[in-house]
Amino acid sequence: MSNKVSLLIVVLLLIPTLCISQKVSSQAKKNKTLQMNPEYSISKNTGASKKHSTLMAVIKAADLEEILNYDGPFTVFAPSNIAFSTATDIDFLLDPTHKKEVYSLLTHHIVAGNLTASKILKAMCRGNGIASFTTILGNKLIATMNGIDIVLTDEFGNTAKITNADANQCNGVIHEIDSVFLPNKI
Repeated sequence: MSNKVSLLIVVLLLIPTLCISQKVSSQAKKNKTLQMNPEYSISKNTGASKKHSTLMAVIKAADLEEILNYDGPFTVFAPSNIAFSTATDIDFLLDPTHKKEVYSLLTHHIVAGNLTASKILKAMCRGNGIASFTTILGNKLIATMNGIDIVLTDEFGNTAKITNADANQCNGVIHEIDSVFLPNKI
């Protein structure tokens, strides 16, 4: 009887882990629709992605194309075109007079290092369900779980769910997110 109870407890404890693994695996499969080539850079893949043309325009407006083409590794939490269209005025972002604000916005989405979904999940396990990462701008992003989704929250209370994880690049990794982190300045 005690062995059956122990087995039941182990199975119940493993179910969330299996669900997370399946979610991450299914997210990785979706990257094929993003047409991300792991031999290309973040800039090159973003420029080729139909779902991230606004992000590429913002990268160019912030003069970060060269950096995201060669340096790294970086983890980019990449808002889709839909996320940008619902969050902010695109014309504002592309206006050269707002270059400093656009740079701030974009670097608010980039973390130094190659943070795969698996590494984010492991950090959350070590942190009792919470992990903190510092963007290259110096701001904190907090990762938590909502069901089987990884949710990121910035210092200003903006949240974004990772909708497509682990698009590997030659200089890092891209995770597509469903909203834009807007620093208070924008």
